[in-house]
Amino acid sequence: MSPADRLPADRLAAPLAPAGDAAALKQAYSCFPSGVVAVCRASADGGLVGMSASAFTTVSLDPPLVSLCVRDASETWPQLRDAGELGVSVFAADQGDLCRRLAGPPAERFTGFVPLVQPGGAVFVPGATAHLACSLAGEFPAGDHTVVLLRIDALRSDPGVEPLVFHASTFRALEARRALDDR
Repeated sequence: MSPADRLPADRLAAPLAPAGDAAALKQAYSCFPSGVVAVCRASADGGLVGMSASAFTTVSLDPPLVSLCVRDASETWPQLRDAGELGVSVFAADQGDLCRRLAGPPAERFTGFVPLVQPGGAVFVPGATAHLACSLAGEFPAGDHTVVLLRIDALRSDPGVEPLVFHASTFRALEARRALDDR
């Protein structure tokens, strides 16, 4: 049976929407699940700056690189850009509320938890599945976003901690996790 044989007939007959249809494009993008990260740092005056990002991916083992995409209209990225060290935390499955908070109003982003502040300025979310201390490797304009390339300088991780997954504009659990929860 081909993949097309498994689709309902109405989905096969539906016309393609033009890529300029923003709603259709957002819906198509939401079909791809992604992990969600926090990108944070401490400022020279001791203040904390951070944001959530769902457009994050691994890039390279040698050199160790990851990337994220930041809206050009972001007011937070310019405050993070010049940091010597950035903390990237891969959110754990139970950190959906914290992820939303770090995407919300800047004055409220660090309320309700005690972040882990490193001597170099990287700030991490406690309990995350991975922490990556990174430095900026490059920025590349890409439409209404900037692709940010980060070099990983140091890290720690726990693959036993389930990650937070963002799909169809909501947080979801991995299938393996659901299968274990159903027992």
